Amino acid sequence: MAKPKFKELRRCYGFDEVAIMPGDITVNPDQTDIELTIGNLKFDVPIVAAAMDAVTDVNTAIQLSKMGILAVLHGEGVQTKYDNPQEILDEIVHAPQAEMASILQKIYSAPIKEDLLAKRIEAIKKAGAICAVSVTPANTKRLVPVITAAKADMLVVQSTVTTARHVSKSYKGLVLSELCQSIPIPVIVGNCVSYSACLEIMREGVAGVLIGIGPGAACTSRQVLGVGVPQVTATLDCAMARDTYFKESGRYVPIITDGGMINGGDMCKAFASGADAVMLGSIFAQAKEAPGKGYHWGMSTPSPVLPRGTRIRVGTTANLQQILFGPTSVTDGTQNLVGALRTAMGFCGASTIKEFHNAEVVVAPSITTEGKAWQRGMTCSS
Repeated sequence: MAKPKFKELRRCYGFDEVAIMPGDITVNPDQTDIELTIGNLKFDVPIVAAAMDAVTDVNTAIQLSKMGILAVLHGEGVQTKYDNPQEILDEIVHAPQAEMASILQKIYSAPIKEDLLAKRIEAIKKAGAICAVSVTPANTKRLVPVITAAKADMLVVQSTVTTARHVSKSYKGLVLSELCQSIPIPVIVGNCVSYSACLEIMREGVAGVLIGIGPGAACTSRQVLGVGVPQVTATLDCAMARDTYFKESGRYVPIITDGGMINGGDMCKAFASGADAVMLGSIFAQAKEAPGKGYHWGMSTPSPVLPRGTRIRVGTTANLQQILFGPTSVTDGTQNLVGALRTAMGFCGASTIKEFHNAEVVVAPSITTEGKAWQRGMTCSS
């Protein structure tokens, strides 16, 4: 007798397990168009700096904006809780690893100061830069008036897992459709990993969706909660939701693959899997200008009840210009990310990011190990 199945499991894939198939024609990398549009805003480069205190502060937001890149300020981080954020960042950087969880919990338990939030936004805007601010759903209603009054250009509503429908007995939760209709700036929402959740979020009127649960270098949500989907599969599924929504509405909502990328190859695989942009944290944390000074920690690390992350040392490797545009001084793919993207697109015959979405992606678990014994420190027989 055949046994009934309780659940059918499907295979999902991460960046290390796939490769991009080159095209039948090639395009000069200099002729590729990688422009990103979110709402009424355009960016020269489809890379977003994560809303993490070790990555984005006022200075890096300004510098990256001048390079054509969107940087997101952590609206509930040290920049908006402390008048002297660099002293607090130094305390985090120099704290013993064994005491890290409690120190982060203490630091981030400080209240958000609305005047500081406005001050940081105004400083970015005064420099002529585009300003995006990330907040959690729980604080969105309270902080949106401050963010819009300070003339921010974009709002990012971000939590570990976001859905269009939230069940709660305590109070009326954040209604995304009402939020999008009530403020004059584009709203990006995240994070999600499934076709259905992404489609429902898009139907709320958002301008973009962040894709990824737990893949970040400093995040441990997958270990703590067991929740998440490898980024290639998550991106493919949410790209399908984007295309479904475009067919039904005529409105194109970009998806932004958030986390899990440690080099240019991973980033290119995200785009070939359907991403319109990528959000990077640990790569930017390695910049000389990064406020984390060679360290990196996740947004959910200081949770007072269930910390899901850790402080990691990523080191300081190059300045922002070199990481993004080269020239590269390393061979591990962590510098000249824009050059890597344009070159991969050229190899696949793609002139635009949307054309790059059509590149074939194959299952290739040996793509990073085949023939690389010497690079991996293994002894080869003669």
